[in-house]
Amino acid sequence: MSEHSVPQLRMREYLQLVATGPELSKSLDRTQARDAMGIILRGEADPIRCGIFLIALRMKRETDEENIGVMDALQSEMTRAAAKSPIVLAMADPFNGFLRSIPATPFVPAVLAACGLPTYLHGIETAGPKYGLTPQMILAAAGLDVDLDVHLARDRLDDPGTGWAYLDQRHYAPRLHDLVALRDAMVKRSCLSTIEVVLRPIGGAEASHLMTGYVHKAYPPVYAALAAHAGFRTAAIVRGVEGGCIPSLSQLSRYFAFMGKGEPRMTRLAPEDLGIHRSERAIAVPQRFAKQLSASTYGNTEVLTPVAEHALQLGLDALSGTPGPMFDSLVYAGAIALSHCGIVGDQAEGAALAREAIAGGEALRRFRAP
Repeated sequence: MSEHSVPQLRMREYLQLVATGPELSKSLDRTQARDAMGIILRGEADPIRCGIFLIALRMKRETDEENIGVMDALQSEMTRAAAKSPIVLAMADPFNGFLRSIPATPFVPAVLAACGLPTYLHGIETAGPKYGLTPQMILAAAGLDVDLDVHLARDRLDDPGTGWAYLDQRHYAPRLHDLVALRDAMVKRSCLSTIEVVLRPIGGAEASHLMTGYVHKAYPPVYAALAAHAGFRTAAIVRGVEGGCIPSLSQLSRYFAFMGKGEPRMTRLAPEDLGIHRSERAIAVPQRFAKQLSASTYGNTEVLTPVAEHALQLGLDALSGTPGPMFDSLVYAGAIALSHCGIVGDQAEGAALAREAIAGGEALRRFRAP
């Protein structure tokens, strides 16, 4: 790769703008941010410069315009499909997974599909910096197909007997997926960790909705702006455990409802209002798995297989109606999603509908349908 190639020189110019310290750094406009991210995706600049660029953006703090420009580049390289289903919900947990709790998200789409809300979950097998337990690992442990292309995933959403799907990033954004080694070398999160959960590879015929999570209070407006640009009609941005879609089971929480325009509106979440009474915040990871979780690294995630199998059994038990924090997590997520998307009038109705879908066996049947 020539030091003097045109893309290399442009990346050099962008670095000179964004990587000059907290007082002198300058922000890029949308066109510049799109160009820089496009150079990275196409492998047209030295990986060291690419990593420095992404880190410098994060240290400077990305502007909305920069985030939109980066999203433009990602969307230009993305494979997309349109569903026949009028309404579709996209769900995304942090792609780097969970280390302190067991995620319930892999089982939520089947519950929502049983309630009449076609839902897809998108993600990746593993990502840094956490390299934690991901929904894909759990679904793979169930023997489900986690390598659907975008059009097959869309077809499953449109199948009235299924209504849900999982979609791996490698199939809708392969060039973004190819950056996993670079992102591992960078160690810290970049804007890609924020933007990738808001991509919209499948859209509904009439409306697309998003459900994702956050930890830091500055992020709901960021996610709302990105969701609007991605083409989502609404977004439910939940203050979830480990940044996921499901809030604490034991204390008050909140989610921000973005309804297509204006600022996202804060909505109070109280588990006890939905008949959930737990002393634990989330689904605990048994101590016997502590060694596996601490040993998980880039290229060594097979150590998490026993944890994924344990999570799968908890999920199957919950879908069979066994009480516990996994069951309550499915009800809680269902209450938020179903009420936010207008399937029911409020969260209490959503919780009741989710419980009914589980009690009648339809949620478990949907989970096994693929």
